[in-house]
Amino acid sequence: MFVALEPRRLYRQVAEQIRVLIDTGELKPGSRLPPERELAERFSVSRPTVREALIVLEVEGRIQIRMGSGVYISSAPKQPAGVLPNDEGGGPLEILQARCLIESSIAEEAARLVTPDGIARIDLLLERMEQSLDDGPVALACDRDFHTAIADIIGNSALKHFTGLIYDTRMSPYFTKLASYFEGPHTWKLALEEHRVIRDAIAAGDPAAAREAMRRHLTLAQKRFSESFEEEQTRED
Repeated sequence: MFVALEPRRLYRQVAEQIRVLIDTGELKPGSRLPPERELAERFSVSRPTVREALIVLEVEGRIQIRMGSGVYISSAPKQPAGVLPNDEGGGPLEILQARCLIESSIAEEAARLVTPDGIARIDLLLERMEQSLDDGPVALACDRDFHTAIADIIGNSALKHFTGLIYDTRMSPYFTKLASYFEGPHTWKLALEEHRVIRDAIAAGDPAAAREAMRRHLTLAQKRFSESFEEEQTRED
């Protein structure tokens, strides 16, 4: 019933294969999908990839993820298309990896070109973020502004625009639902602490330290994301 997939945009392919099985009636309303561990083995993908696919289907209304019970095919009407970005820009893990590579270089260059005004702008954002750890949307906005403010230090409008653009790939029903599984006051507090390390390295005019601090921050973000899947799967399997 399930077919192993090629390593390209895997979570989309997993979602599409399950979607077809639902539409053809092979997976019937009310039936329970195999545990995520088993699905990962059948598709020959990672468990985070399976979870990404399942969240796509959950937002579409095709399945219900019941914590402590499992994943069930929904009998509710399907939601309109448009859950995934049209540009097929990749999943959140791919996006975080891309950001890690690009924004590490941006932080490095910002440390070479840092100005008092640039640091003052970052300090205001960090203060606002600290006051908003319990308010997800505000913390998210502060997070975005922090990363674009670093690019702004360089004085290259294309870099600032690109940094905001790649960040904004998460502004969709799919990514919003996905974030609800792993973002909260605790993770925003960790991000804030990592932001401060980046800020200090840039303020010190230390390109190598700034690059490493940004790399570490976005690597840890990937880790938090992946670990959130493992926690949910442990409860469900």
